[in-house]
Amino acid sequence: MIVYKFGGASVRSAEGIKNLASIVSGVKDNLFIVVSAMGKTTNALEGVLEDFMQANHSSALAKFQQIENYHNEILAELFSDVTDPSAFLQPLYDEIEDMIKQSVGDDYDRWYDKIVSYGEIISTQIVSKFLNVVGIRNRWLDMRKLLITDSNFREANVKMKESQQKLIEAADFEKFQVYIGQGFIGANAKGNPTTLGREGSDYSAAVVANLLNAESLTIWKDVPGILNADPRLYPQAKLVPELTYLEAVELAYSGAQVIHPKTIKPLQNKNIPLYVRPFGNPSEKGSVIKAHVEKPTGIPFYSLLKNQVLVTIRPIDFSFVLEENLPKVFSIISKHRLKVSMIESSAISISVAIGNSRYFPAALDELSNDFDVSYNEHLELLTVRGITDEIVQEVANQREVLLMQRTRRIGRFLMKEI
Repeated sequence: MIVYKFGGASVRSAEGIKNLASIVSGVKDNLFIVVSAMGKTTNALEGVLEDFMQANHSSALAKFQQIENYHNEILAELFSDVTDPSAFLQPLYDEIEDMIKQSVGDDYDRWYDKIVSYGEIISTQIVSKFLNVVGIRNRWLDMRKLLITDSNFREANVKMKESQQKLIEAADFEKFQVYIGQGFIGANAKGNPTTLGREGSDYSAAVVANLLNAESLTIWKDVPGILNADPRLYPQAKLVPELTYLEAVELAYSGAQVIHPKTIKPLQNKNIPLYVRPFGNPSEKGSVIKAHVEKPTGIPFYSLLKNQVLVTIRPIDFSFVLEENLPKVFSIISKHRLKVSMIESSAISISVAIGNSRYFPAALDELSNDFDVSYNEHLELLTVRGITDEIVQEVANQREVLLMQRTRRIGRFLMKEI
C-alpha cells in the first residue's frame, strides 16, 4: 500500500484534476490519496472568516459565492455532458452558507477550523467523483471522523493510537483499491473540526502512511523535486536527488517550502521513504527523503522565512536576563503561539526573531508589563546550510543584515525585506 498526496496547485484546475487521474490510473498498488483544497481556496476561506468574525455576513456570503463559482467552473469543465454538474455539492454549499448566516463568531481559532476546513471537503468530493466517472473506482472518506486530534485549534496534534483503529477500519482495501481523504483536517474527541497548521496536508499524508504502514509516501509538487533553494528567489536552484530525514527536518524548520516541519517524524518512526515528484512531469524521479543516502549533496541549501519581527527585551531593573527572566519571556511567547526562529542574548538583553502573526500585538502588550521592549518589523531570515566565507560576503554586500549567526555548517542572516 502506498500514499499519494496532491497539493492545492496540482488540483487548482480541471486540467490538474485530469492530470491527477492520469497519474493514479497507472498505479497497481492499493492507494490512499490525500488532497488539499484547490488553488488558493484556503486563503479565500480565510477572507470569508474575517468578515464572519466581524459579523459582516453579507460580505462573507459574497466572498463564499466567489468560492462556489470557482469550483463550479471546474465542475462544468470536468462534467461538460452533465446538465447541472454542481448539484451534488449544493447541499454542502447550503450547509456552509446557513452556518455563516445563523452563527456568531466568538472564538477565532475554533471558527477558523470549522469554516476553513471545508476547502478540503469540497476538493476531495470533486476529485472522488471525477475518478469514479473515468473508471477509477474509489471511496471518499471524511478525515474529520478518522483523524482524532487534541483541541489545539489551528495547530492540532493527531492522537495516533485513537486514529489508527478508525483509519484501518475505514480504509478496507479488500473493498476498494483507492481511497480519498483530506489533508490538513481532523476533529477532536467531541467531533469539533480541527486543522493541523498551514501546509498541514503533508503532515496528514505522513500520518496516514504511518497508521496504515505504507511502503512509501509520494508528495506531488509543482517543482522538479527537492531543490537547494526556492527557485522563485534563486533561479539557479539545483535538484537534490536524496536527503536524510535529519537534513529534511533541518531544512523544514529553517523555512524550506517543499515539506512541512511535522511531516518527517511519522515517516522516520517507521522508516517510510518520502518521494517528492513533479506532477507536471510524472515520469521524472524527483527526490527521496530516507534514513541514509548514498552520497551527500555537497551544495549549500538556502531557506528563507519571511514576515519576521526582531524583538529586543530588556528587564526594567537591569537584572540578568539569562538567570532570571528567560522562563517568563518564553512562557509569554509560547502562550501567544508565536514561532521563535532565532535567539541572541547578552547580559541584560535578549533579542528574539519570531514570525509575525495576529497574536503578536497581544504578546507585545504582555511583555511590556515587565520589560522594556523594542522591535523591528518587515524582516526575513535567510538560513544557509553549507555556509562559506564567500556566501557570507555575498549576503553582506547585497543586503542590510541586522543580526548574523554562524557555525561551522550554518549561517543565519536576519535582514530587512527587499
